[in-house]
This record gives sequence, structure tokens and C-alpha cells, in this order.
Amino acid sequence: MKTDVQVAVIGGGIVGASVLYWLARLGLTDTLLIERRELTSGSTWHAAGNTTYFGPYAQMTRLFAGSIATYLQAETDSGQSVGFHQTGSLRVATTPRERELYQQYAETYKALDIPYHVVENEDIERLNPCVNTSGLFGAAQTPTDGHVDPVGATNACAAAARQLGATVMRHTPVQALKQESGSWLLDTEQGQIRAQQVVVAASFWTRELLAPLGINTPLYATEHHEFITGGVDTIAALPNEVPAIRDSFVSCSVRQEANGFLFGIYETEPEFWSLDGVPKEFSEELLPPNTDRLTPHLERLMERMPAIADAGIKTINNGPMCWTPDGLPLLGPLPDYDGLWLASGFNVGIGTGGGSAEFLAKWMVEGQPPYALPSVHADRFGNDMTQEAAVESIKACYRRGYTLPDKIH
Repeated sequence: MKTDVQVAVIGGGIVGASVLYWLARLGLTDTLLIERRELTSGSTWHAAGNTTYFGPYAQMTRLFAGSIATYLQAETDSGQSVGFHQTGSLRVATTPRERELYQQYAETYKALDIPYHVVENEDIERLNPCVNTSGLFGAAQTPTDGHVDPVGATNACAAAARQLGATVMRHTPVQALKQESGSWLLDTEQGQIRAQQVVVAASFWTRELLAPLGINTPLYATEHHEFITGGVDTIAALPNEVPAIRDSFVSCSVRQEANGFLFGIYETEPEFWSLDGVPKEFSEELLPPNTDRLTPHLERLMERMPAIADAGIKTINNGPMCWTPDGLPLLGPLPDYDGLWLASGFNVGIGTGGGSAEFLAKWMVEGQPPYALPSVHADRFGNDMTQEAAVESIKACYRRGYTLPDKIH
């Protein structure tokens, strides 16, 4: 067992594995990833795996693009498939204003060299014949994104990092973290580990791990439902997968899964999970379905995609999803704790995990962030936000779902 390393990464989900991989790619291989159970055990294993390019903020879009590139490179380096399906995606315009915004985004995507088009209703019907376009005003199309297998992508990043010299330790819960003589001591069930720097990528466990240090990280988990339908004849008859659909009126995302669909709902009244602490015995688990409050969203979805009503629901997964008060991750150093870095608070961990890892690893190695992205800095909330204030802010973020801001950044 390694007991003295330059960097310890706590957490073996998609974010932690991507950080380990990017550090190794940049030449920092005296590193150790520490996972309390198995890789992907937190929320990664039940994620939908969506990897979109669409976003109203140019710098966040760079994280999306970097994520897809990271997973595909890890696949090449490791030989482990990440299961990337390049289906493209359609962000439908439910109002004339949404279409105007989509048209404004075109220059941003051109600058990022990402294929992007604003398409008409007939194009939506051609690309995804299961969509009822009545009342729509076209869509924003990003034809080269899609979805990955979250478990495959995580394992590919970890395997590629190990091939470069990094180390992974599973079944090693970190029980305490403390600073001593310019380095960090990590108490684990396997013994003590000393690290010059620590990256905490522990999702909804981060808050509890850092609280004894006097650090208040306003990270809380909501329940999040995903549904898998039965087969759809129209889909089965097509020679290719249909693009993913995102809809602000329904407030959901829908992608193909086998010959049916997988969709996730962002409901108006989200339920929080384990506000007072994650149960010690919690592992690779799902929560009991709690779908009554989703009925208005489901009715809207059935109108948008009647084939879903015909196919019926085969599986309902309800899992915890980690949030920050503004819905953006916590990335970067904590200034008063030299050598302590955060990579936590991802509600779209697959979509932004790989690009966020690149951003953070370059910051760690080069001493400054590779580009300005203050909206994700780890210290932006201060240390005095109450649980009540954080929960109310997260509720507002969750309710917004796919609603766009009225201007681009």
C-alpha cells in the first residue's frame, strides 16, 4: 500500500477517475485514487451517461467538449470501451424567444469549432420521428454529441491512469483528513496516507468529510428519477439511433435506450435526500420510486412523444444527485487550506466530469487555471451559507431545469 504520495484523489466516480487520468497525462503520476467501495459506487453507476455540447455559457461548453474528448482518449489509451453513441441531440424551442437564443449561440459554437445548427420542425421529425412538433419553433442541433456508458468511461480513465503510473485503491474509506507540517494526512481503514495535495471528488460525501476542518461546503442531494420504456416499433425499424431530446416545457431529457427510451425529469418540487448526513451503510443503492409529483411533467412528455405512452414504463430508477446552490460544480483550491482542492458538486458529472478534470489538473500542474471560469471556483460561496439557504437555492436551480438564461455569456 502506498503511504506517501504527491496527490491523493478521494472518490472513484467519473470525476475522481478523470482527475487521476488528467494528472497522469500531464506527467504527475505519484498519485493515488482512494475509493471507499468500488469505482462508480456513488452516483456514477446509475447516471444516464449523456454527453451534450449544448449550453448557454461558452466556458461551460468547453467543459462539455473536453469531457467527450477525455473519455474517447481514455478509451484509446486503455483499450477499455467507453460505449460512446454519437447520436447528436436536439434542444427543442418551445417559445419564439428560445429560438432567438439558439440563433444567438451560433457564433459561440463556431468559435469553439463545434458543429451546431438551428433546424426546423420538419428536421426534428426527420431526425426523431417520435417527436410531436406541434407548438414547437424548431430546435438547436449539436450532431456530434451523444452518450457514453458511465461505468465504462470511469474504468477507462482509471485504467489509462494506472498504465501511466498512477495507483487506485478500492475498499478504502477515508475516515478523517487533517493538515500537518505542510502536507495532508488521510486516515483510512487500511492505515494513514500522507499527501502533499488532496483532491476531494467525493460528491455528496464531501460536506461531511470537510466539516471537521471547519469547511462548510453547501452540497446536498436531491432525488432524481430516470425512466426506461419498453420497445418502440418506430425506433426498432430505424437504421440508426435517434438524437437525444431536451425540452424546457416538459423539463426533461430523452435519449434512445435499446429500442425504447430513457428519460429523466426535473420536477417542480424536488425532494431532498439525507440532508443531515449520508447513511454510513449507503452503497450502490437506489431509492424507492416517488413519482406522484412527476405527473404533470409526464403528461407533457406523453404529448410531446406519444410513443412513450404506447411503450409503457419498464424501469424506474430513483437515485441521489448532488447539487451546489447555483447548480455548477466546485472546482479549484480552498485558499486557506494549502494543497486542498475540490472537484465536487456535479449534477451533470458525466457531461462535465472529463472537461472539469482537465481544467483542474492543468490548474494544479501549471499553477493557474487554463482559462477564466470564476463561476466554478470552489470558494465562491464563502463559509457561512446555511443549510436552509442552500436548499432553497438548489430547489430554484432544479425547478429551472432546461430553462435558459435570457442572455449568453
